[in-house]
Amino acid sequence: MRAKAWLCAALAVAAVPAIGAEAPPPLRLFIASDSTAQDYKADKYPQSGWGTMLRCALKPNVTVENRAIGGRSTNSFIREGRLDKIAADLRAGDTLLIQFGHNDQSIDKPERYTTVEQYLANLHRFLDVAKKAGARAVILTPVARRDFKDGVEQQTYPLYANAARAVARETRTPLIDLGKRSEAMVQALGEERAAAYYLHYEGAAGAPGFPNGVHDNTHFSELGARHVADLIAVDLKALKLPVSKYVTPHVPALTRTTPAGGPTCA
Repeated sequence: MRAKAWLCAALAVAAVPAIGAEAPPPLRLFIASDSTAQDYKADKYPQSGWGTMLRCALKPNVTVENRAIGGRSTNSFIREGRLDKIAADLRAGDTLLIQFGHNDQSIDKPERYTTVEQYLANLHRFLDVAKKAGARAVILTPVARRDFKDGVEQQTYPLYANAARAVARETRTPLIDLGKRSEAMVQALGEERAAAYYLHYEGAAGAPGFPNGVHDNTHFSELGARHVADLIAVDLKALKLPVSKYVTPHVPALTRTTPAGGPTCA
């Protein structure tokens, strides 16, 4: 119940439709991804996933089914039956966002590691699930790590990002190039300011989930998750999918400059 209450705080107050106005159709947005998108319980704060914050950009008729889970690659997500569960739940009219790559490249972790060739094949499997259900799939390139060299933000796993782009081109699947978009955001912030978008805390200062402190350039703080979600909202709006008309980028909840202390959309 505690976790449910925590996530419910992320939902914006529904606007009351005008009398006689046609109610918008109920839509569902599924997210298949890793820890960068995952929902987190309050005791992990300030670690946050963009999938949690994306709710703030969506109208109340859109329900988010966030199936992202930490430590998963396309291989392990499929092997554990998580794609099968999505296949069982997905239906016509739904949207499936697919973002992997961070764990696929972990050659030192065989339970996660995915060759580029396997990654290509696995993305096709995700797309096949969406097609069979009559749902719309969107491929996302891996979101940026904070990785500067001589003042320049480096590309995040370019082999996997390029593979994702190739599958999108080949299959004419909508693409959100989150890698390029987020790398540009981090570069614009600069190395020092960008640290606030990731998990960089000394001791328990503002990080109850990390009492001994944390220095992590992969996972997002509350602010980072909000701003990455806004990048996705911008492109999702532009894709002209059925869900797109119910996406509002740049809402105040996603452009905050100070943390709210949780996933609220207020």
